[in-house]
Amino acid sequence: MDASLTGGYTIRAFETIEEFQECVELQEDTWGHGFSERVAPAILKVSQILGGIAAGAYSEAGDLDGFVFGMTGLREGEIVHWSDMLAVRGPARDRGLGTCLKAYQREQVLPLGVEKMHWTFDPLQSRNAYLNFAKLGIVVREYAEDMYGQTDSPLHRGIGTDRFIALWLLMSHRVVYRLSGAAPPHAPPERAVSVLGASGEGALPRPGEPDVSRGNDELLVTIPSDIAAIMDDSMDLALEWRRVTRTVFVHYLAAGYEVKEIFRGERTSQYMLVQTDDE
Repeated sequence: MDASLTGGYTIRAFETIEEFQECVELQEDTWGHGFSERVAPAILKVSQILGGIAAGAYSEAGDLDGFVFGMTGLREGEIVHWSDMLAVRGPARDRGLGTCLKAYQREQVLPLGVEKMHWTFDPLQSRNAYLNFAKLGIVVREYAEDMYGQTDSPLHRGIGTDRFIALWLLMSHRVVYRLSGAAPPHAPPERAVSVLGASGEGALPRPGEPDVSRGNDELLVTIPSDIAAIMDDSMDLALEWRRVTRTVFVHYLAAGYEVKEIFRGERTSQYMLVQTDDE
């Protein structure tokens, strides 16, 4: 099986039943014991036969510290890859392993003729969003309301499962440039106009009123940088952030904008939306 060596880790396809089972255990460590949407060993194995990816990142000691799983198929008549799961074990985070797993996934599907990859993530999770936009170079043109319904994962905790659908244009200059380690922009252009701001003091910002009347080239949408802290303190406030961000994203994506960057801050972060551009 193909293998990739990076940062002391070997990334390779799962091969044995024991390795597939280890992946299931890592899913439960990440999303909660008994997580009902875990992917079983049989599905992980069959996915490989049909052009999918089920691979792990192994430390020098042989420990499974991360994995990626995705399926290859047709969407609207075009062959695409859908990356369904990616997880990195706690102690191994912040080392770039998530980026390496995605790069491995890209390398494996390109020979199949795949030039687009999709996956979903929560728009209110700024840390994950930063990886996707800044490190990988995705754009977002689709917003799915409550995509997975109510799940039993403690990570979702009652604010629903609204999701961005990532569009990773695998051969675009933007993606190649970001994967090379090039730094993303550090701040939005001065001409960008805010359509959702934040107010309040301290670590728990409150959302402003969404503005759906703008037609500027660049728009800014504020989110809290730490939605988990808000969920711990006030579920009502977390739900309000979900409501207002849903309003602006659904409106502007339907109007032909795409989400192109996120600028992270200590208290709040900002997404930048621009008119759709395939490059």
